[in-house]
Amino acid sequence: MSEASERYARLAGAFADKIAAIADDKWSSPSPCDGWDARAVVDHVVSTQGMFLGFVGQELGDIPSAGDDPAGAWDAARAAVQANLDDPAKAAAEFEGFMGPTTFEKSVDTFLNTDLVVHGWDLARAAGLDDTIVDEDIERVRRYMEPLGDNLRNPQAFGPEVEPAAGASEQDKLLAFLGRRV
Repeated sequence: MSEASERYARLAGAFADKIAAIADDKWSSPSPCDGWDARAVVDHVVSTQGMFLGFVGQELGDIPSAGDDPAGAWDAARAAVQANLDDPAKAAAEFEGFMGPTTFEKSVDTFLNTDLVVHGWDLARAAGLDDTIVDEDIERVRRYMEPLGDNLRNPQAFGPEVEPAAGASEQDKLLAFLGRRV
């Protein structure tokens, strides 16, 4: 298991834990993502896993709907990604990514792992769960996202940067950079 695969397993497990902790009456709670509730956050994250599998000729297959079974949909999606990461040939599969040539493993470690951190926070906020991001994840997401600058700002990704409060934590500074209001 590579470092990227281990990181994905940890972050995907943490996302699954958040899904499992959501009370039935919290699934329709609004998330920090405009127009999305908790269920829509899970649906987006599941769909993104499928998109990245598709880049290397793989697919999610017949999985539960995130609308009907968020936990089942997530478990199936993460199992498909993890299986590809754990297969050295599939992990090394190359494709033309958003920023040029890349591999499945590298794109999972940069994009999908970042997505799990940020949308894990969104999901926790929507459901009233602990929204603490691990320090090493804050640093890694910052290293990946900051060089993208304004290229990450569009309606399908991140909104405009917001000014963090005076004395903001590193987590809150990162989230403000990503357009999240805390």
